[in-house]
Amino acid sequence: MLVPAHLRRAARALRRKLPSLNFITLHYLYFVTTCLFFSVVFWGISTPARSVSYPDSLFLVVSAMTLAGLNTVNLSTLNTAQQTILFCLIVIGSAIFVSAFVVLVRKKAFERRLDHIAEKRRHRADAAERGIRVLRSSRSLSRGRGAPVREGTPHYINPNDLRHKQQAQGVELGALQLGAQESDHPLQDGPNPSNLSQAATETTGGDVLDLPKASSSTVRPSPARTITYRNDAGHEIEVNPSTTSMPPIGPPEHISFGPETYFRKHPESRHGSSHRILSMQGVGARSDASIKRRNTGTSIDGGPERPLESASNHLPFPSAGFVSRNSQFHHMTDKERDSLGGCEYRAVRLLSWLVPAYFVLWQLLGGLGIGAYVARNKPSVARENGLDPFWVGSFNAISAFNNSGMSLLDANMVAFQTSIYMLITMGLLILAGNTCYPVFLRLIVWTLLRLLPTNERFNDYRETLQFLLNHPRRCYTNMFPSRHTWWLLASVVCLNGIDWIAFEVLNLGNDLITSLPAGIEVLDGLFQAFAVRSGGFYVVPIPSVRISLQVLYVIMMYISVYPVVITMRNSNVYEERSLGIYDNDPGYEQSRANEGSGFFGKLRRTVTNRPFEQTKSYFVKQQLRAQLSHDLWWIVLAVFLIMIIEGDNFEKNPAAFSVFNVVFEAVSGYGCVGISIGAPGEAYSFSGAWHTLSKMIMCAVMIRGRHRGLPVAIDKAVLLPGDHLGDAEEEDGQIRLDRTVSRG
Repeated sequence: MLVPAHLRRAARALRRKLPSLNFITLHYLYFVTTCLFFSVVFWGISTPARSVSYPDSLFLVVSAMTLAGLNTVNLSTLNTAQQTILFCLIVIGSAIFVSAFVVLVRKKAFERRLDHIAEKRRHRADAAERGIRVLRSSRSLSRGRGAPVREGTPHYINPNDLRHKQQAQGVELGALQLGAQESDHPLQDGPNPSNLSQAATETTGGDVLDLPKASSSTVRPSPARTITYRNDAGHEIEVNPSTTSMPPIGPPEHISFGPETYFRKHPESRHGSSHRILSMQGVGARSDASIKRRNTGTSIDGGPERPLESASNHLPFPSAGFVSRNSQFHHMTDKERDSLGGCEYRAVRLLSWLVPAYFVLWQLLGGLGIGAYVARNKPSVARENGLDPFWVGSFNAISAFNNSGMSLLDANMVAFQTSIYMLITMGLLILAGNTCYPVFLRLIVWTLLRLLPTNERFNDYRETLQFLLNHPRRCYTNMFPSRHTWWLLASVVCLNGIDWIAFEVLNLGNDLITSLPAGIEVLDGLFQAFAVRSGGFYVVPIPSVRISLQVLYVIMMYISVYPVVITMRNSNVYEERSLGIYDNDPGYEQSRANEGSGFFGKLRRTVTNRPFEQTKSYFVKQQLRAQLSHDLWWIVLAVFLIMIIEGDNFEKNPAAFSVFNVVFEAVSGYGCVGISIGAPGEAYSFSGAWHTLSKMIMCAVMIRGRHRGLPVAIDKAVLLPGDHLGDAEEEDGQIRLDRTVSRG
């Protein structure tokens, strides 16, 4: 059946308008569809029937799924089935749950890809058997010199990798490889340190090829080369390697090969040359941007951020490639890429049981411990709200680990402000499930590596754990390299310390706080510091603390996600692509001009010997700027619309419906924290006193806020394995080289 042309055009136009199907889009789709489905179920099982309106049902479901923790009705009034739905939504909406699912999907994708690679190698071996077998008795190694070569074992030539020419016009290949099929020693022409710092010698079935040595003290482009292959029929194949766009320096060289030499394409040529291997998507990138190399004809101050390091130092197999910032490997052959994929697969397979085990055990042990504590020591608190004590404790534990802040008790954690065990345990759960999760996970992997026996039977496990520690962001979104992990830990300690000190200092003279025993007051302040940035619980009523502390809480709720998300994006393998740094945007040039033109900019560049874009702080600033532009306008728009809708309530009670209280609630919902000023005379959140339209706006705010802490769409740890990812790394490596090597 033929579709009319106008319908096909309309369908194409519609597809262009729709967002591309990537991790961010699928995440939105998962949350929106789940919330819509369970909101209907939640509303339908209300007892008495319709006792909870559909807007409130939708709000509660969205709040639980996004871990925002706000509630428009008291959860103690819900029936057990509704409370169970909220309990399950908190679990399946958790960032760790989603990341564990991504790990399992990537594991399956790796297995399919490895099966495909094995099948491809079998086909290649069969094709080699049917290939062109060329025998030779003697051939000249160097054209015109008549240098004798030894006879050796015949080799195969894949005719698909060569373009024969009978005349002077050359044939371009991405790279060449000498020796038998699947040789691991590629010969590349270009600014490759291994080619420039030492003589390259390759042996092919008895043929010895000596290339001229380059200076070991400097790294500069190789001379132009013309490589000629001559077969038995006397036909010549001229090859001009083009692995770099840099102009040749020095006199041209001419290298000849015997007919038994085996040539292999460069990995970058798998899909042909392209300036848009990965699209620019995610926070801080434009969806219509493409990769455009900058004009590198002028000299760039300074050298690379650091010398290129051999990939063999980071991998359990020998490699001629190199590793640069953020664990990006380049100048690798296809076989080395496949071996690297095997290392990543073993690491992902390890994470596929480690992450779910972490997720389940923390909640299981926490739920049992706190549930038993409440049932044994504080049963009256739960029964006053008509609830089972063990169920209350377990719900609080799950809510704490997933940083939801929802509590079945109307008074939240105020009833437990003197319970030392519960405060310490829930505080630890809050850290383990959110801000310190990457720290704890890396500590577990490091401990496993140290505990492994030294015998050889555990070598594979040791290599996998070491690879995961060295290159975690190639495998998982929430595990960072050592330096990034220490920075994250320092930021968590610093921010929580500020909250803790502010709680103690700013509440001096506040009788509600100072009436507590000194030790309990200190412990309550520490728990509140943990909870205010993500946990969502409150151990003292928020309206009772000083207004200055409430302002600080607004700031802390807004930046709650920043330490983890900035660390995540700063350690992204494709960070430059996600930021659009490889694109010729005027903002980049303006930032570079502003940063490097002043006295301190010049002084910094002189002392560090680094150009503007290669400093680590530059990438952090770019990430912060992108995140701010992503967040601020949404909060401002939401507050503006809510104040319009709640204008009549403001007229009646300007103190309760003040702009600050609306800002506090909006930031709490957007930050997915959950603490609230509270509705006048009620125990539920302030948003419970709003009109229906304001609640719907808050639902959108919570869903949007839940997605601000995600990795960008261009993130190695959420992309399925494929040749295009290796091609992107090779292109990034070449662009970095073009941007950092001075040319005259």
